[in-house]
Amino acid sequence: MTKTFGALLGATALCAIASSAAADAHATTITIATVNNGDMIRMQGYTDVFTEETGIAVEWVTLEENVLRQRVTTDITTNGGQFDIMTIGMYETPIWGANGWLVPLDGLSEEYNVDDILPAMRGGLSHDGTLYAAPFYGESSMVMYRTDLMEAAGLEMPAAPTWEFIREAAAAMTNRDADINGICLRGKPGWGEGGAFITAMSNSFGARWFDMDWNAQFDTQPWLDTLTFYNDMMQESGPAGFATNGFNENLSLFQQGLCGMWIDATVAASFVTNPNDSTVADSVGFALAPDNGLGRRSNWLWAWALAIPAGTQQQDAALQFIEWATSTSYIDLVAENEGWANVPPGARTSLYENPNYIEVPFAQMTLDSILSADPTNPTVDPVPYVGIQFAAIPEFAGIATEVSQEFSAFYAGQQTVEEALANAQAITNEAMEAAGYR
Repeated sequence: MTKTFGALLGATALCAIASSAAADAHATTITIATVNNGDMIRMQGYTDVFTEETGIAVEWVTLEENVLRQRVTTDITTNGGQFDIMTIGMYETPIWGANGWLVPLDGLSEEYNVDDILPAMRGGLSHDGTLYAAPFYGESSMVMYRTDLMEAAGLEMPAAPTWEFIREAAAAMTNRDADINGICLRGKPGWGEGGAFITAMSNSFGARWFDMDWNAQFDTQPWLDTLTFYNDMMQESGPAGFATNGFNENLSLFQQGLCGMWIDATVAASFVTNPNDSTVADSVGFALAPDNGLGRRSNWLWAWALAIPAGTQQQDAALQFIEWATSTSYIDLVAENEGWANVPPGARTSLYENPNYIEVPFAQMTLDSILSADPTNPTVDPVPYVGIQFAAIPEFAGIATEVSQEFSAFYAGQQTVEEALANAQAITNEAMEAAGYR
């Protein structure tokens, strides 16, 4: 009798412990700040799978790109502790990692296979060889175009077009009566919006942000050529209000059939070819980002990645989510439910060794674009910084946001190109002097 009672008591105690553990697990909630891009929205749709597997609940704070950058930067620099995971990129990660603001991702499991991450992505998300953010997806940029409109214009897209061809094709495909714009490009202010596009474009015109002594270079001919060419082409063949269009606005225009060409993130390929969302899904072709024959294309290199701020109280749970969301198992989950064309691209070597994925129409062009981007040698003339569409210094985000506002004001007709470049020169040099670079 005593033995039976003891056994029952033990069983009751074990049940209580198990119930308490389950309650604690379900009581664990992590808060994630992320960008309102399609792949991130898709990830949120699978959150219940993660919660069922782990008992960890997830709250999402989904923000427009410029707002996200402001919010996470404020939180990380003040140790605010609002977020357990932040969606950041190749610009912030090495800087914040060096400052001790991020948790090193050295606790990822052997099964996760860190070595499978594409070297370009792993390198860009590390500091001194330590990984500080895991890439959810990686990207470069490329040309996406309407094959039917290109054919109707009597033109054939080269695999590696020049900017002159792009301008010619844009004019030929423009039909104002039908509201078809020959080309849609970012003009929206923000260092990672229109600022990213025009900086990558400027590389192919021979421009650079700084010379080797950290002097601003906006008073040079290559920058004048870049902005003049961009604005003239967009006035001829772009949509009204292009000065305020960013990634999402141009994606919507392209999916509605209102753009002949769109040069932007390679990750957009899955959205413009998805028949559930795109009216032109069956008529999309791809090419490398344009150049001017100077040895540099206008494509960038980026990863939207998940990182853990040092101020989190949920470090273990946050690491569990990052391992789940950036794993090959997550890729398989999306492929099973939505097809291989919709998995997050550009992060893992094994994805491009998968015969199911390499048959996706844009897979090889995405990989070729990523591999052709060299952030250590981004410009025609030498520069003291690393980065293609950004300079990897802490001051860049603030400076480039102001500079992009000057450029957008020029696109909108509020000032001349000369005024925009003069203002950019003054803003940049003043900031660099204040920061002690000069």
